[in-house]
Amino acid sequence: MMVLDALNSGPTAEAISQIIDTIAEFLYYASDVLVKKDSFKELSAYLERISPILKALKKGKVSDSEKFNHAIEILSREVRDAKQLAEECSKKNKVYLLMNCRTIIKRLQNITSEISRVIGLLPLATQGLSNGIIEEITKLCENMQAAEFKAAIAEEEILEKIESGIQEKNVDRSYANALLVLIADSVGITNEKSTMKKELDEFKSEIENARLRKDLAEAIQMDQIIALLERADAASSPREKERKYFDKRRSLGSQPLEPLQSFYCPITRDVMVDPVETSSGQTFERSAIEKWFADGNKLCPLTMVPLDTSVLRPNKTLKQSIEEWKDRNTMITIASMTEKIQSGDDEEVLHCLQKLHDLCEQKGQHREWVLLENYIPVLIRLLNAKNRDVRNNALVILCLLAKDSEDAKERIAKVDNAIESIVHSLGRRLGERKLAVALLLELSKYDLLREHIGKVQGCILLLVTMSSSDDNQSARDATELLEKLSYSDQNVIQMAKANYFKQLLQRLSTGSDEVKMLMATTLAEMELTDHNKESLFESGILAPLLHLVSHNDVQMKIVALKALQNLSSLKKNGLEMIRQGATRPLLNILFQHSIPSSSLWEHVAPIIMQLAASTMSQDAQTPVSLLECDEDVFNLFSLITYNVPDVRQYTIQTFYALCQSPSASYIRTKLRECTAVQVLVKLFETENQKLRGSAVKLFSCLVEGCDEAIILENVNEKCIETLARILKSSSDEEEIVSTMGIICSLPENHQITQWLLDAGALVTIYNYIQEGKDKDLQRSKLVETSVSALCRFTVPTNLDWQKRAAEIGIITILVQLLESGTMLTKQQAALSLAQFSKSSQGLSRPLPKRKGLWCFSSSAAESGCLVHGGLCTVKTSFCLLEADAVVPLTKVLGESDPGACEASLDALLTLIEGERLHSGSRVLADANAIPLIIRFLGSPSPGLQDKSLHALERIFRLVEYKQQYGPSAQMPLVDLTQRGNGSIRSMAARILAHLNVLHDQSSYF
Repeated sequence: MMVLDALNSGPTAEAISQIIDTIAEFLYYASDVLVKKDSFKELSAYLERISPILKALKKGKVSDSEKFNHAIEILSREVRDAKQLAEECSKKNKVYLLMNCRTIIKRLQNITSEISRVIGLLPLATQGLSNGIIEEITKLCENMQAAEFKAAIAEEEILEKIESGIQEKNVDRSYANALLVLIADSVGITNEKSTMKKELDEFKSEIENARLRKDLAEAIQMDQIIALLERADAASSPREKERKYFDKRRSLGSQPLEPLQSFYCPITRDVMVDPVETSSGQTFERSAIEKWFADGNKLCPLTMVPLDTSVLRPNKTLKQSIEEWKDRNTMITIASMTEKIQSGDDEEVLHCLQKLHDLCEQKGQHREWVLLENYIPVLIRLLNAKNRDVRNNALVILCLLAKDSEDAKERIAKVDNAIESIVHSLGRRLGERKLAVALLLELSKYDLLREHIGKVQGCILLLVTMSSSDDNQSARDATELLEKLSYSDQNVIQMAKANYFKQLLQRLSTGSDEVKMLMATTLAEMELTDHNKESLFESGILAPLLHLVSHNDVQMKIVALKALQNLSSLKKNGLEMIRQGATRPLLNILFQHSIPSSSLWEHVAPIIMQLAASTMSQDAQTPVSLLECDEDVFNLFSLITYNVPDVRQYTIQTFYALCQSPSASYIRTKLRECTAVQVLVKLFETENQKLRGSAVKLFSCLVEGCDEAIILENVNEKCIETLARILKSSSDEEEIVSTMGIICSLPENHQITQWLLDAGALVTIYNYIQEGKDKDLQRSKLVETSVSALCRFTVPTNLDWQKRAAEIGIITILVQLLESGTMLTKQQAALSLAQFSKSSQGLSRPLPKRKGLWCFSSSAAESGCLVHGGLCTVKTSFCLLEADAVVPLTKVLGESDPGACEASLDALLTLIEGERLHSGSRVLADANAIPLIIRFLGSPSPGLQDKSLHALERIFRLVEYKQQYGPSAQMPLVDLTQRGNGSIRSMAARILAHLNVLHDQSSYF
């Protein structure tokens, strides 16, 4: 054996260099393989470790033996094979490679094993290798020998499904479609039809190349795979499918064939479905022969020879023949029914539809034939049939055809008004609605149809209605379909208009700024019901809208504010906004006097006003406050000084609402501190009627209970003239009522009342009362406040004012209102009548002296007033008797309202003042008023108790009335001596003494 010093030259050295170069080429191709990337990566790592070893060999001393050269030759061959495999796997079709993945794995495993074996021989033939190289060779061999390449689970699943499909021979289109999707996912391509068809075409080309290579076994196997995959929708164009189908159908003839005798089971006498062969060679239906064995029979039913019951072999040839016979007849049947379905005979149509339905349910291939026979337009037309069963059957079949079929969906898309006809069924009975929504849901998987569905008028509204249906399945389908339709912003807007806000809320929270703007604009412009507003708040609409309010873009802020204005008009929402802290960011915008902020004021101000209005009717136990501190009150009121009419008006309305809220006392106090009275009085002169009306209403809240000095300081003759003018000319009843309220609450100052008279206010007030009475509006707020305003003109300290009031007929109207007015109206009317009555005694004219015999005197018929003794009239002496006021006043005493009772009592008691005790008591007795006065002794009202006691103390001085009414008053009086306060007890005791019930020296005195 010869020993070389080194392999720097010669054939062996050249072979080693070629191996190193081939490894480099392998690494290049392996980095770009289309399948088994991890396996090629692992082999690449091994070969990269071999290159340094080979380079060391070239430098070492090796024995020039046949064995060494043979090892180098094998290594060279295996590395070339590895490179060729990597090159193939980087260039061939992906589907072809997937189909051959087991072969690829096997080749990788063999290459790795052989290279490992050869590398292990090299140290034995080489001298001078370092220990490190030798150790590396040992480790490398161990690693390569342990390497185990396997197909991925997904790949194995695909290959198993292909094998199963080839064996079964009767798999349908849906099976092929699902298989093609798995293949696409495995090789990393999209599920688009065009992409998958391209891959399949390339796959077919690879098969042709295999034939050219004379690899017939591979070509046959691949042809079977192609035959299976060509059943998928993506495998061929619709035109190709139609051509193949009609070529086959025309070759079959037009009449179904009877089954061959061999197709029948000898036991059941029916055509077999799963034929199996027994040990005797006879064929039976599997279920029938199994039952034969289960019944204890062990002989062949035909030959009676003993059978091996464990042997039942599938008769695949016969089964395939039966399937082909069935398919032939089914194809002819499907083709022959189109004319019958269009006959118009409901009975025949239903029969054909039921048969068609059964066929479609049996096999996917049947459904494909139905499509190819162009049944889609026929079924769509049937959706307009009058017969409900016909429509329902058509929908069922359309659902079966459309499910997982792009071809069916495309065909439906091409039929005029197809979607409209399906949508029309959404408005029919429940069963039809369920079928229609299920069909639309399936069709929505096709982009063109999904777009069309959303555009059909009324579709989204019907789906929204169905989404809340009691039928769970149809509700789920409708909701899912709405979800799919929500890809379009316009569809989302239509859903919102149909009161379905889920998608709008989602877009408002997570959409782009442009989408958020669109959704907020929709909310701002919609006419929402109270239920909608409440529902939106409960769904969390506030947070995203407040987030938009803080956006840098002014236009975005504006649309968000408009949406909040729309939603906050519901008082419940307004309170919730305050609770969730929405007030502060809104107030901050109002309080910032920068140009961008001031442009937002007109949008913020109405929201603040609505929030204030929401505080008017809240739960008193847990009240919320809109304005948290004095600074907020002062800053907000300062906006009234800015020349922005709408903002000024909304601000005033805000404070008016707050003056009706639980924080009214605090708000009024702070407004008076910030010169609100002065500012509002100036606004009485504004030409803007709405602004003036708001100012008048707020002033009416502040003037009540206000310091008289503040009022007198700001209310002058000009102000009074303005108020009188407003009272006379305004067309706004609320403004008129507020103006009346101001007149009622102004200090009863002589000068102010005189200004009012001079300005003609008294006549205007009278006219409003007269108009209200004539139009049966006595119960209106306007009449109430008008009657209250009259009181300042009827004070007994100014006879001139009383006369002017009486002359225009005030007293007569007041008496009428005692009968028909509200409790407050009756109270104020009685109060004015009482004030009038106090002046009656002095105004009653003495009776003229009689001349001659009394019985013949011309004035003999004249008699004086029963109470005042002189001549009385309504307009000259304001006499209650002449005004027929006593009976109405007495009736008021029977009312439950203590204020009205007390005012009426005051008026009646003016009749028994001073010397009028006897005559006045007679009038009260005739009107049955005394029993009512006695009843007030038990009243919870201290005022009524006190006044009734004083009245009875005077009335019971008269023996006649003491005897008539005393007994009924004794017990109430005794009760007052037990539980009344000091003055009440004393007065009750005094009356009891009049009644001789107590001694004058009793301790009660």
